[in-house]
Amino acid sequence: MAQKTILITGCSSGIGYSCAIGLKAQGWRVFAACRKQEDCDRLKAEGFESPRLDYTDNGTIDAALAEVLAATDGTLDALFNNGAHGTPGAVEDLPTDALRAIFEANFFGWHHLTRAVIPVMRAQGHGRIVQCSSVLGFVTLPWRGAYNATKFALEGLTDTMRIEMRDTPIDVILIEPGPVTSKIRQNAIPHYERWVDWRTSARRAQYETGLNKRLYEDRGPDPFELPANAVLAKLIQALNAAHPRPRYYVTTPTYIMGTLRRILPTRALDWVLSRG
Repeated sequence: MAQKTILITGCSSGIGYSCAIGLKAQGWRVFAACRKQEDCDRLKAEGFESPRLDYTDNGTIDAALAEVLAATDGTLDALFNNGAHGTPGAVEDLPTDALRAIFEANFFGWHHLTRAVIPVMRAQGHGRIVQCSSVLGFVTLPWRGAYNATKFALEGLTDTMRIEMRDTPIDVILIEPGPVTSKIRQNAIPHYERWVDWRTSARRAQYETGLNKRLYEDRGPDPFELPANAVLAKLIQALNAAHPRPRYYVTTPTYIMGTLRRILPTRALDWVLSRG
């Protein structure tokens, strides 16, 4: 059998890096894309094929996919959209341009790449598109409004696409992690410092005692946090199942929140979510 191929984005660290290593070990030909060239160079030194792909730059998206297809004679078995970042801050303190910027990285770039991959998968007669969403794609937490919004949008778009693709040989799948070990908190700091003027906010005291401590102090892992290979395990299921599930939960909080969303009135769920 021909070696299966997958393009994974956001592979510089965390979930993407773990999934690239794990699938390569299982015999997949992994194209481990990163936003920065220095990360691509590092992965190439580790034996990966690593095109540069920046979701905010359509030119790099098109070039990365062209590089992959040139290496595979025009085929691609699977796409794992993964790269994303957070822009923390209260919604009232987020400039609209901050939302535009995070949607470019977490949503519009994913859509551009996915649309480009669909004709390839149609032509070859099979394919899996796996989207790394979040527990914050179906419940919200305070101070994460920008990230929440991109993941809610991703869930809506992916659910629509899954229904529309029922008459094709392409499976569309969501993975919904909760707290997973990654650099998302550290990577969010430059976006926070660029966009949020917390010192003039009506919520300054809450920033000082809450969000700033979370961002700038090393407080260890979150409750129930799992290593990134917990996502790898679900990705392997999604790629290998004859009939993959529409969504795969990862981590205890995701299962808990999925249940609470179904059984609690909105006001009660709001109270639970406001605690953390």
